[in-house]
Amino acid sequence: MSQAGRALAHTFQSGTLVRKRAFFLRAEPLSLGEIDAEQSFRPDYLRLERAAPRIEQGSYEQGLVLLTKHKEENFANIARGWALLAEGGTLILAGANEDGAASVEKQAGKLFGLAGTLSKFHSRVFWLVKTERAPPAYWRGLTSLQPVGDGSWLSQPGIFSWDHIDDGSALLARCVPEVSGRIADFGCGWGYLARCVLDCSPGLRHIDLIDAEHRALEAARANVNDSRAFFHWLDLTSEKTPAVYDAILCNPPFHTGHASTPAIGQKVIEAASRALRPDGRFYMVANRGLPYEPVLKAHFTSFETLADNNKFRVTCAIR
Repeated sequence: MSQAGRALAHTFQSGTLVRKRAFFLRAEPLSLGEIDAEQSFRPDYLRLERAAPRIEQGSYEQGLVLLTKHKEENFANIARGWALLAEGGTLILAGANEDGAASVEKQAGKLFGLAGTLSKFHSRVFWLVKTERAPPAYWRGLTSLQPVGDGSWLSQPGIFSWDHIDDGSALLARCVPEVSGRIADFGCGWGYLARCVLDCSPGLRHIDLIDAEHRALEAARANVNDSRAFFHWLDLTSEKTPAVYDAILCNPPFHTGHASTPAIGQKVIEAASRALRPDGRFYMVANRGLPYEPVLKAHFTSFETLADNNKFRVTCAIR
């Protein structure tokens, strides 16, 4: 349980707030009775007994939102929470101090007026009562897919590099040769890399786009309109891949919680080695300072550097 989750639970356990029929966005497994939990990040979703990747509609007396370190995602979730509340319902938000919860509290307070606040476990909890006031149009707009890049791409908050084309992915797209057979994009994000490869690989017959973030797959489906593309919401560190592949593309994730660690990326690389056919190719881009060489040596026959621009390194490893 996160510090913010502990603070949120404390507001009910202490009697500061009384539990009512509620939804819970970015839910954690807290002991708060029956709630309609939404969790779009697959590893956290799998820890919940009953949840959905997205709650589309409702008229709730109460809403709970765990804030993240991403400002635009918080704005979007406040706007979505507002829409899910009945008139007079209470929206309760909790976030870690180090993630900027105090700033969100200040902005929300100016817009809606605070009904109460609590500081606990290095986190802020604050709540708002729904009146006729509405979230700003910008916040409401963030709840749906938004144009990015040259306007031919769509994305949304809560996704890695949601509002621009990641430099590492762009470098990898330039380095991957024409591929064929059955391939996969591990951690596909909003589909940039997969669409680039499909556009330059007429012999490609099948690509699985796999991501642990459901919001990313929603965007990828909008961006990759190709009958050869298939979409899978999976945690590659704990769940089996849909097939065995001739090639795998990957920009490994390395952010987990508040820290940046290569451990998640290492597990994804290991998963790629298991999912490749003998002699299959693994095309990867990563920040050049991350210590991925030992795991590549341990799980692949050989590997070589295809590009290195002093920030990112593109590697091709052979199973």
